[in-house]
Amino acid sequence: MLVLDEQQTRAALPWPELIEAIARMFQSDCVMPVRHHHEMDVPDEESATLLLMPAWVPGRYAGVKTVSVFPGNMRRGLPAIFGTYLLSSGATGEMLAAIDGGELTARRTAAASALAARYLARPDAEELLVCGTGRLSLNLMLAHGTTRPIKRYRVWGRNGQAAEKIATEARALGLDAEAVTHVEAAARTADIISCATLSSEPLISGEWLKSGAHLDLVGAFKPSMRESDEEAIRRASVYVDTRAGAVSEAGDIVQPLKSGVLRESDIRAELAELVSGAQGGRSHDDEITLFKSVGAALEDLAGAILAYETVTGRK
Repeated sequence: MLVLDEQQTRAALPWPELIEAIARMFQSDCVMPVRHHHEMDVPDEESATLLLMPAWVPGRYAGVKTVSVFPGNMRRGLPAIFGTYLLSSGATGEMLAAIDGGELTARRTAAASALAARYLARPDAEELLVCGTGRLSLNLMLAHGTTRPIKRYRVWGRNGQAAEKIATEARALGLDAEAVTHVEAAARTADIISCATLSSEPLISGEWLKSGAHLDLVGAFKPSMRESDEEAIRRASVYVDTRAGAVSEAGDIVQPLKSGVLRESDIRAELAELVSGAQGGRSHDDEITLFKSVGAALEDLAGAILAYETVTGRK
């Protein structure tokens, strides 16, 4: 059985190939049951979450990702997310690979956002603001820079030192990146705003969004969490990665549905419809678009297959 650690997983998932692999998987006959979502008590701190995400392409591959999210790890200097992906044959059930789940999750999540931005962000988008200083931040910068001509990268976080650390890492990779202290000022000029936090209160006000902006919401994966306010929903054309996941799990969608600001029929399309062409994306340069991602198991499967086939040379 192939075993890929964090560095090997990263090397096996280059951005252009990963984005295309996810696009193809959204058009495939992949079977994706609703993921298991379990809350776990952690004494004297925030509750943790255990996620189990299965998916399979009949006769080809099957896989399941186990992920734990421990918000309290940020105070321990540890990643909030740990996980492992187990890939097996869809023809025999033979176990093929164990892949670092944290790296796979970070890269496929960022790649899905970049895939959505291909249809929703302005083609000439040059300025990206990333809100959040976790593992996803740098990945989002690199992924969005693959599908749009980003020239200026800004990063904001509640911890200024952490934001500066991300900006420094981005500059080391050749990106024109800086940490910012005022999120509103940065949001007002950004072409793309990408949020990847565990916030329970809105970080981005819709009033701040400039004409033609694209708001990419990656964090806030529980109904109680939220990264955008009601005004952002009112002003934007709303898209999601999967309708089933977004309307049941994403606070940025669930809460506006409950308040009546958003109706399910207002959701323009899910990612599979954008990729297939069944539904259109951005219709004009001044349109404000919003994409909410909660994560789809087929994205993990696409990445796991790509990593396995890249390393082994098998198809």
